[in-house]
Amino acid sequence: MKVILLQDIKNVGKKDEVINANDGYARNFLFPKNLAVEATKDNMLKLQAKKTSIQNKKNAEIEANKKIAEKLKEITLEIKVKAGENGRIFGGVTSKEISTELKEQYKIEIDKKKIILKETIKNLGVFTADIKFGDGVTGQLKINVKN
Repeated sequence: MKVILLQDIKNVGKKDEVINANDGYARNFLFPKNLAVEATKDNMLKLQAKKTSIQNKKNAEIEANKKIAEKLKEITLEIKVKAGENGRIFGGVTSKEISTELKEQYKIEIDKKKIILKETIKNLGVFTADIKFGDGVTGQLKINVKN
């Protein structure tokens, strides 16, 4: 019997997957515990509509991330810090600070985990940070650290 899984089941399959299950297993275990539904024509159409909706949302998110990545190419983020005589910063500029400054100055929200710095910025000057949005979308941001 073909069934559509409603949840991930270890050693059986993932959510929204169509599997062949034994009749007894499906009727006595999967259906009573609401772990699966029978793969009827209506249920298959609902599943297809759900997958299409998820794909459309993902495509919209990718497009939005591409637009943000294009905006970031034109931006030079300025961060003011306290520094010593030789240009060394007290502490350092982290991805968290970059994220908050982007939000304050340009109203662009990027999670600090997506901002990739080769190392914490500890000197004055201009640096670049890579931003990985996921799904193959990346961007770069220029950061001007000044006193």
